[in-house]
Amino acid sequence: MKILIIRFSSIGDIVLTSPVIRCIKEQIKDVEIHYLTKQSFHNVLVNNPYIDTLHVIDRHLSEIIPKLKNEKFDLVIDLHHNLRTLSLKRKLKVKSYSFNKLNLEKFLVTKFKINRLPKLHIVDRYFKTIESIDVTNDHKGLDYFINIKDEIDIKKTLPINFWDGYYALVVGGSYYTKQIPLGKLDEICSYSKLPLVLLGGQEDTHKAELLHKNHPSKTVNLCGKISLNQAASLIKQADIVITSDTGLMHIAAAYQKKIISLWGNTIPEFGMGPYLPNENSEILEVKNLSCRPCSKLGYNHCPKGHFKCMNDIYIKGSNF
Repeated sequence: MKILIIRFSSIGDIVLTSPVIRCIKEQIKDVEIHYLTKQSFHNVLVNNPYIDTLHVIDRHLSEIIPKLKNEKFDLVIDLHHNLRTLSLKRKLKVKSYSFNKLNLEKFLVTKFKINRLPKLHIVDRYFKTIESIDVTNDHKGLDYFINIKDEIDIKKTLPINFWDGYYALVVGGSYYTKQIPLGKLDEICSYSKLPLVLLGGQEDTHKAELLHKNHPSKTVNLCGKISLNQAASLIKQADIVITSDTGLMHIAAAYQKKIISLWGNTIPEFGMGPYLPNENSEILEVKNLSCRPCSKLGYNHCPKGHFKCMNDIYIKGSNF
């Protein structure tokens, strides 16, 4: 049996499909798994041993359709489910199962605060998508695989005061309203019992430099200086991972780390909280805020101007 799994983006969403990949591979005899994603997320999946062939879209979906047609798939599992995947499935003319994104339910809770969301993690909803092929969740959690060349030797990379333990602090996020504000990051650094490795992209460098300036002996700024998989290696070796709702949060869950997650405009009830993390993990959020959640994704600014969902999170009581 030859199966194509589709998930174009993003880091966290792709990592959350990893139990589906593993369970299909282990529960269906002689199955061949192909996976389609964007080129920019190639490194998230390239080392996954359960994937036989990884297909990537460089710029346009049309570039890869002839190749996919030639594969003659038996089944397509669409875990992205948008107009582009609909177009692709029509062209492939293969039996398919499509993930229910619950867009109506998310609209109701963000616009009218009417919560009809199922109390079900997105991983379990992914498995509902494929229940017809008799593949079940093994409840072993998420997978994240990196190449040995991306493994970080902390004694060659970090100062000596980090060698006996450190926390990973994720500075960035895909949207402003998901990111931990600078003042709150500074507060975390002040209360932290161990030194912190600051992780994020090139766009987070300035914020991280300000934190390092305020806490020079307690922080190392690696934002924009290492690859995603090198960041994953540092997360795997960290004592605690402190993060907002980001892809690195899900990578931390794959390594069953203790995660302290701060939630801004999004809510764990969307089904995207850390999946089967360390049992000592904490979710920090401002409950009963009338404007939250304001979006299923995020904004480049707080629509209300006050950003209370992040600014009012109480940090001091957390165990880190």
